Order: sequence, then C-alpha cells, then structure tokens
Amino acid sequence: MSDTQSPDQNEAPKGALARFLAASPDSVGKTIFIAVAVCLVASMVVSAAAVSLRPVQEANRLKDKQVNVLQVAGVFEPGIDVTEAFAAFEPHVLELSTGTFVDNQFDPTTFDDIAAASDPELSVALDNDPAGIGRKSKYRVIYLLRDDAGDLDKVILPLHGYGLWSTLYGFIALENNGNDIYGLQFYQHGETPGLGAEVDNPRWKALWNGKKLRDEAGDLQITVAKSQPAAGPDFYVDALAGATLTSVGVDNLVKFWMGDEGYGPFLAKLQAGEI
Repeated sequence: MSDTQSPDQNEAPKGALARFLAASPDSVGKTIFIAVAVCLVASMVVSAAAVSLRPVQEANRLKDKQVNVLQVAGVFEPGIDVTEAFAAFEPHVLELSTGTFVDNQFDPTTFDDIAAASDPELSVALDNDPAGIGRKSKYRVIYLLRDDAGDLDKVILPLHGYGLWSTLYGFIALENNGNDIYGLQFYQHGETPGLGAEVDNPRWKALWNGKKLRDEAGDLQITVAKSQPAAGPDFYVDALAGATLTSVGVDNLVKFWMGDEGYGPFLAKLQAGEI
C-alpha cells in the first residue's frame, strides 16, 4: 500500500445507520425521517390515550343519559346521587310492533337500541320515514317510574329524528295515562346555536308540560308549529323562533314515535290498563 494513500481510503465502507448519523442535520433524508418518527410516536400516544380513556368516556356518556332521564321525569336535583336516583327507574326492552316487553330475550341494562338500528336482524328499513332515520330498531329500551305505593307514575320513552343539521336524540316523559306529556328534552344534537339549539332552552322545554298526544277520538294531534292547530291549545307547542326546519324535525319525530310505527301499540296497552 502506498505511503501517500489518504486515511479515508483505509476506512471500511459505512453502513446505512452510520451514513445516516453522519449526514448533515439539514439533509432531506434526515429531516423526513425525523418528521415521520415524530408523527409515528405521536399517533401511538394518541391511540393509547384514546383506548385508556374509552371506559371513562363510556361511563360519562351513561351518566349523562341517566341525568337526562331524571331531568325529563322531573326528579333531578343538583347534587343528587345520579346512580342511586336512576335505580328507581325500571328499564324494559319493548318490542315496538306488539307493544310488549321482551326482557327475556334482551338484557334491558345492556341492550343498545341505537346500535340495533344498524343490524338487519334487529331493525327494519322505513318506507314512510318522516323522522329521517332510515331504519328503526324493532326494540327500544324504555323506563317506568313508580310512586311510593308501587303504582305507575311516569313512562320515559327514547326518541330521535333529523332536524336541520343533525339527528336529535332525546326522551319524552308521559304521565301514567299514556297521553299527557310531562316533558321532552334532547341530550344530543348538532343544531345551530341560538336557533335550532334552542330545543335546550328551559323555557321552550317547559311548553311541553301538560300537552296531550291524542284527542278524545284517539287521533294523534300533538303539533309543533308557528300557529295553533284546529285541535286546540292542549295539542300545540309553539315552534322555535327562527328555526323552522328544526321545529318541523321535532314535530315529525314526535309524531313518528308516538304513532303506530313507534310506540302506538304500547301506548294503547298502557291506556287499556295492560301495563
């Protein structure tokens, strides 16, 4: 070997890692590698956080649902033990077409009727769909509230339907006669703040108290509109100011779920004293 050969010529070829480490910090390759590595680590951290927080999120979602049931039934108070208060409600899985309970087929405490609406075996596609929901579950979880003597006090029924921008999910509370409305409220929606979102306004929700579903002939008359229907004030809830389409959506979904395609068969049994 020549005495004049440079030191670099005596070095063995560098491996890929060595060449990467020796590269300039400003090189394109190193910049791209660092960016990809950071994104990968960040995505792993976010995924891990999402998985670890899922039980907490589910628990909060369940508690929020329970709070809304208590509120619509008029038994919620600040500081109340939600779990203890909710235990007073009887959950039942209702078969909509027959108006009968099927608790022997499904566990009322775990059955997810919203998810069931996407299951072809547990749901049906709707041809007449004023609520804009596409499919409905054949079964819904409802809640009965009894008084201290064990007599039926209120019935809480879940309902949902499309408004202007979103599907509104909520509950309607009926008195034990199955016709007088105690309250209605929504726990999830994406309507316009200050307009359609006024479905959450306590003053508007209070308008539902004391209204009736059907007249003496048994015809469904409850109406959300800008003007009073011919049936009279007992069946009328004033529409939301500036939120015509949301109001129409609420009108449609209430009529759908209180009608024959919804809880009609159950309400008929309730009024006949069979529940």
